[in-house]
Amino acid sequence: MEQPLTHLDDHGAARMVDTSSKEETLREARASGRVRMAPQTLALIRNQALTKGNVLETARLAGIMAAKKTGELIPLCHPLPITSASVDFAVAGDDLLTIEAVVRVVGRTGVEMEALTAVAVAALTIYDMCKSVDRGMVIESIRLEAKSGGRSGTFRREHAAGPPSE
Repeated sequence: MEQPLTHLDDHGAARMVDTSSKEETLREARASGRVRMAPQTLALIRNQALTKGNVLETARLAGIMAAKKTGELIPLCHPLPITSASVDFAVAGDDLLTIEAVVRVVGRTGVEMEALTAVAVAALTIYDMCKSVDRGMVIESIRLEAKSGGRSGTFRREHAAGPPSE
């Protein structure tokens, strides 16, 4: 079943989707990702031993701020009055840190891009704060886990009970 691309008009020109006829509903999106690093780097993060400061709290703030700015970062993405944004971290091994963002809005369009942007910027912040000790870090598996609200209904990735594991 092929669906037309909504960001293109009949002539193939880029356009912002008109959401004015959509009903405002509560919408939520959850995204995840992970940063793989040397075990020593993860130990430094856990022990708050990096000279740049608390890596996870800085990354949490960066992710939340990025979610709020998504409409300015991604062309044709609607600026949204986000009602809630959270970014959380979990250690998933001696070399793996997972990131999960949940974003909510009462609006006419979803917050999938905001949740994905929050994860991506949190991961980039971790990389930036730790690159002096580990340039080999890998940001991986940034993905939408679940979304609810709106005309398209609910989406849940199989095995979406939490951040992706190995």
